[in-house]
Amino acid sequence: MTVTPLALTRPASVTDAFLRRLAARVPDSSGATWKLTEVYTGEALVELPQSTPADIEQAFATARAAQEKWAATPLKRRLEVFKRAHALFVGRARIVTDLIQAESGKNRRMAIEETCDPAMVMSHYLTRAAKLLAPAKRGGPVPFLTTSTEIRQPKGVVGIIAPWNFPFATGISDAIPALMAGNAVVLKPDNKTALSPLYGVEMLEEAGLPKGLFQVVCGEGPDVGPTLIDQANYVMFTGSTATGRVIGERAGRNLIGCCLELGGKNPMIVLEDADLAEAVQGAVFGAFGNTGQICMHIERIYLPESRYDEFKNAYVAKARALDVRAAYDFGPDMGSLVSVDHMNRVKAHVDDAVAKGATVLCGGKPRPDLGPAFFEPTILEGVTKDMLCGVTETFGPVVALHKYRTVDEAVALANDTEYGLNASVWGGDVIAARAVAARVESGNVNINDILATAYASKGTPSGGVKNSGVGARHGDQGLLKYTDVKNVAVLKKQVMGPRGGQTYEKYVEGMLSGLKLMRRLRIR
Repeated sequence: MTVTPLALTRPASVTDAFLRRLAARVPDSSGATWKLTEVYTGEALVELPQSTPADIEQAFATARAAQEKWAATPLKRRLEVFKRAHALFVGRARIVTDLIQAESGKNRRMAIEETCDPAMVMSHYLTRAAKLLAPAKRGGPVPFLTTSTEIRQPKGVVGIIAPWNFPFATGISDAIPALMAGNAVVLKPDNKTALSPLYGVEMLEEAGLPKGLFQVVCGEGPDVGPTLIDQANYVMFTGSTATGRVIGERAGRNLIGCCLELGGKNPMIVLEDADLAEAVQGAVFGAFGNTGQICMHIERIYLPESRYDEFKNAYVAKARALDVRAAYDFGPDMGSLVSVDHMNRVKAHVDDAVAKGATVLCGGKPRPDLGPAFFEPTILEGVTKDMLCGVTETFGPVVALHKYRTVDEAVALANDTEYGLNASVWGGDVIAARAVAARVESGNVNINDILATAYASKGTPSGGVKNSGVGARHGDQGLLKYTDVKNVAVLKKQVMGPRGGQTYEKYVEGMLSGLKLMRRLRIR
């Protein structure tokens, strides 16, 4: 692993005045603050206000008032805001990248790619929203004499709880379809990574989004979450399965819907005919991209016995050669973990595995010489299900290698988990790889890729199965989930009952004959 002494200058865009301006958007009546730090160095960036329950209630009241006017705004005018916003988001991508790096510690490649996500979501729904939200006329129970019309209405105020690993992509991208559909949004980002979504809201308002429509509240989850869920008409959450259960339960008690993208223990299956060089390179990104802090990243790799050593040797060499350090340029291959606390969690998983018999092929240690929360890219073998990292999401740059004898065994091992968010299958015969993918229990399966092809396909829903979540983002479902359906039905003539002098028995005979006729004529 390449090591460069730490000599870091914060980007010119990340000024104290800029950060204070962003933080000032957070409602705060108590004066309490949270010290938001530059992850690379541990130095303070800004004191982030912490919202009280009363602040959150007021944020929802403000958003609800703005939402009434926004919902009454013609859809064409609403979408014009996002056309302008798209240009702003692309034009200021480097500023957003600076913020993301400062608050999260990720390397610049991952930060700049994160900035692209909201623009991609805007582009997709700008082409689909008008069709999805337009009234749809359907048939009624009696042909020609009845109709029903499906009308989509905004839910009201959507509460979004965003994670720290992709704060800008989740905080803003999940809000875009909700806003397009006519809702208001109250966002709770993680304290550690609140700056980039705050700037995203500022850019949306610059593009014409009404002030007050998109609120941001900050605080620790247990302090902020309950009030947010109790005030919301719908909740979108990305994070751990444990927290998702709590949110889902509270949303259920409130009789509101929720979408939950939760944890994963994502497998990669390498088939015998795979291009090994490509699979190795894919696995480097799969395990170490964003320092392993991607919901869809790979933590388990299953390799055919005949190619295990070949893959292992090439993979370990690639991992050892990664350039890991703090830098605000495109040099490093991997950056920091998000915090010292999280680094200690990752270390605990590795230490537990080693204590129970796993072998460290490379890495395995913190790197305080690089920064407070750095951890080496780590490859393990001999990981079993009695180890923490054998069953629990580590969410760091740690991956385990496993052998398999048959494809059936590989599929069984891949499915032997409570999670089902993402999977990756590599093979030269794409038809055979598709057959394997069809057997893997996962909401997303990438063939000859790790995760980007599935996640960047904004026209297709992306979500988890089993304990990896409920619902999905992207696709038509990603916008329609933020709406309620009103069914407006019209009866043009009173024919829903016996005519004058007709017995009910005769009416029933006619009704049943009509059903048979409609089926033959394929009338719905």
